[in-house]
Parts: sequence; structure tokens; C-alpha cells
Amino acid sequence: MVAHVAGTRRAAVLGSPIEHSLSPVLHGAAYEALGIDWEYSAHEVTEETLGGFIDGLDDSWGGLSLTMPLKVAVVPMLDYVESMAKLVGAVNTVLLQPQAAGRHLVGANTDVHGVVEALAEGGLKQASEGVIVGGGATATSAMAALGRLGVTRPVVVVRNRARAGGLLRAATKMGVEPRFVGFDEAPDFVARADAVVSTVPATVGESLARGLTEAGLELRPEIVLLDAVYDPVVTPLGSAWAGMGGTFVDGTRMLLHQAGEQVRLMTGREAPLEAMGNALMGALASR
Repeated sequence: MVAHVAGTRRAAVLGSPIEHSLSPVLHGAAYEALGIDWEYSAHEVTEETLGGFIDGLDDSWGGLSLTMPLKVAVVPMLDYVESMAKLVGAVNTVLLQPQAAGRHLVGANTDVHGVVEALAEGGLKQASEGVIVGGGATATSAMAALGRLGVTRPVVVVRNRARAGGLLRAATKMGVEPRFVGFDEAPDFVARADAVVSTVPATVGESLARGLTEAGLELRPEIVLLDAVYDPVVTPLGSAWAGMGGTFVDGTRMLLHQAGEQVRLMTGREAPLEAMGNALMGALASR
């Protein structure tokens, strides 16, 4: 049983490794701004220890944030999984709801919301052509987000299609038809896109930036790139993108909005995004 302060509601982020998670900064800032008696912590939890951790939570707990691979491992432990999380195949938020006979565990996915809202900050609220760089779990959420905006045939840039099995299975559920291309083909599709979401590490994004630069691309200002990387805030790809004339949205905005939606779901209060964003930038600046 995880101990708690009497009367205080609890939430936490679980994962391994977890020491560098910024979720405690974001949620803690939200609770302080809202003036509510909640506390948020980080716990080192693996796939093997996840079930025991959840079983040990008492009724003071309101929610959990999960990192990979727990986003998939938790699904069989839940009583209900919301539709978007089912489509994506990953749960990053667990809500612990009290019931007469115990509690009800509800799984949700706020990563999709994070992508949609981050792109909206770049001025993009609908799209017909989209490019996703990478084929992992974040790319799958990006595909769902672009689908919300109107993209039904996204281009997915990957080095190895065999590693994008989860994305392909999710696409089938969503009724989306992705087209897989290599990094050498990416410039042609990027030039025609309304939105590009990069989910790869900064070093991989840098190689894509070189390809776009060598192709001599000049981008329309309305083409929005969201780079899911947030450390560094301005990635080599983001810097090159802005230099080519496109609109760049950094990964802190996705991180902020997905956390804000978690706060809303867990506490029932609208997230104080400005306070959360200020705390996030302060934490990144001190690293």
C-alpha cells in the first residue's frame, strides 16, 4: 500500500527510467495554480511490477500517467478503455474512479489531444496532406491526430517498415491508409504537406533536415512542423524548418497540452496551461 497524507488526493507518473520525467513539474504547477489539495509523484515501475503497484493503491488515488512500455502493458488491467486509446492501442492516462463495489480503472489517451492542440498553436486546424516521421507509439498518436484534422492518407517516413507494425494495425482500425516512404523520398512529400509531425530523436531529425536543405526546399509559411522532441526545445530540424520558411512548433507544446488534458480528466478542473507552461520552461532552462 502506497502511503499518503490524510485528505490529500494522489496522482503519479509511472515508468522506467522515470527520473527525468517532467510530469511532476507540470501537474504540480497545475495543482498549485488551481489551489487544490493534490500531490503528484514519480515512481520507477516496470511491466513486471505494474500490476502490483496498481493493486497497492488506496482510495486516495485519482489518476496515473504512464510512459512506454506501460502504455500497452496496462490495457489488460483496465475495466474500460476509451475509444481513442483503443484506436491508438496505447493508454497514457489511468483514472481511478470509486465504485460501490471497489473502484473502476479507466484508460485514456491524451497524446492525440496534445498533437492536435500543438498544431493548432501553429495555426493548423484542418489538413488534407500530412507527413509523419517515425513509426512508433508517438507516431501512431500523430496519425490519429492528423486523422482528426482530415488527413486520411498520411505519408509515414521510416527507415524500417517492419518496426511500424503497431502503427499499421492502428491505421486499419482507424480506416486510415498510410503510405510508407524512406528518408530519401521525404522532401517531395514534405513540400506538399499541410502538417508534418516528427517523432524521431533529434539526431535522426537532423539527418532529415540535411536532406530537406540539400533539396533546396522553400516552404509555405502555413506548413506546420511539430517536432515531438522537447530537449532541446529548438531541434536541428526545427531550426532548419523555420529557416526554409515554414512554421515550427516545438515539442513542449505537445507535452503541455497532453498533461493539461490529464489534469482535466483526473481533477475535473480546466488546466491552468499558462502556469504549467511557465513551470515547464523553467525546469528545462535549469537542466
